[in-house]
Amino acid sequence: VVMAAARNVMRAVRVFEFGGPEVLKLQSDVLVPVPKENQVLIKVHACGVNPVETYIRSGTYARKPALPYTPGSDVAGVIESVGEHVTAFKKGDRVFTLETLSGGYAEYAVAAANRVFPLPDKLDFRQGAAIGVPYFTAYRALFQKGCAKAGESVLVHGASGGVGLAACQIARACGLKVLGTAGTEEGMNVILRNGAHQAFNHRDPNYTERIKACTGPGGVDIIIEMLSNVNLDADLQLLSCAGRVMVVGCRGRIEINPRDTMSKESSIIGVSLFLATEEERHECATAVLDGIEAGWLKPVVGLEYPLEKVAKAHEDIICSSGARGKMVLLL
Repeated sequence: VVMAAARNVMRAVRVFEFGGPEVLKLQSDVLVPVPKENQVLIKVHACGVNPVETYIRSGTYARKPALPYTPGSDVAGVIESVGEHVTAFKKGDRVFTLETLSGGYAEYAVAAANRVFPLPDKLDFRQGAAIGVPYFTAYRALFQKGCAKAGESVLVHGASGGVGLAACQIARACGLKVLGTAGTEEGMNVILRNGAHQAFNHRDPNYTERIKACTGPGGVDIIIEMLSNVNLDADLQLLSCAGRVMVVGCRGRIEINPRDTMSKESSIIGVSLFLATEEERHECATAVLDGIEAGWLKPVVGLEYPLEKVAKAHEDIICSSGARGKMVLLL
C-alpha cells in the first residue's frame, strides 16, 4: 500500500503567493495529475523557462493564475498515459508541448492532446523543451502579425535568446535578410550560426548607426523586439516606410514620439501567443513541424538547471549578461 501511495506523488514547483524567485517552492508530495478526456499525462524530462513565467510569478502580468499553481508550459518527455478519446498518442511516445494544464515545472504534467506534438528522434528532450513558446511566438510575430515576406529585412533585437534564435532560423529559412543583436561576443556568434546574416552588439553605443549603415537609407522592414521598454524609441528611427515593430517582450514603460510613426506610416504591433486562435496555432504547429523535418529548425539550448535550482533560473533569465539559447530545467 505504501508503494502504491508513493507512486501517486511527485516533485513539483508550487507558487503559493506572487513575488520574487524565492516564492518558487519545490515540493515532493504533490499528487500526480490524472488526464481527463482529450488529455495526456507526460513524464517530463525537460521544461523550458520563459521570461513570461517570471512576470506571471511576480504578479505583474495581465493574466494571473489561481494560487497555488505550478509554472511552466514547454515540456518535453514521454507519454505516461492518455485520457478518453485520445487516439493521436499512446504510452511511450516522445512528445513536446506548447502548454500544460497542470504546470511544467514538475515530474509529470497533464496537457490537452491538441497542444502536444510528436518529438522526432533527431531532437533530444532538452531541445524539445525549447520549441513550443519560442518557435510559435517567433512564427506568429513574423508572419501572422508581422506579415513578413521573402526579400524583406528583419532585425531581431535580443536574438541570442530562445525566441530570438527561433526568429533568426525561421526568417532565414523563409528568405528574409536577417540582422540580429546580442550583448556578448558569444551571443553574436550563436546568432550568426543560426541564420543571421549580420550580428551587432547592442552594448556598443553606436550599434544603431552600424545597423543603419548596413540597411542603407531604406531602413529595416520588421523589428522583432524583446525589450521594447529600452529599444522602442530607437527602433522607430531604424524602420523603413511601412515598417513594423513587433513587441514580443517588455519590462516597463518608455516614452516615444508618435510623430515618428507618421513620417514613415510605421506600425507598433503587440504579439501574444495566448491570443492565438485554434486555426493560428495549427498554422504555427504545421510550420514548426515542417521546419524540424526539413532540418533548419534546430533549437539551441542554453543554461540548464535541475529542478532544485528553479529560483536561480528565474533570477538568471532576467538578470544574466546575455542569453545563449533557451534556458531549460532538467528532470
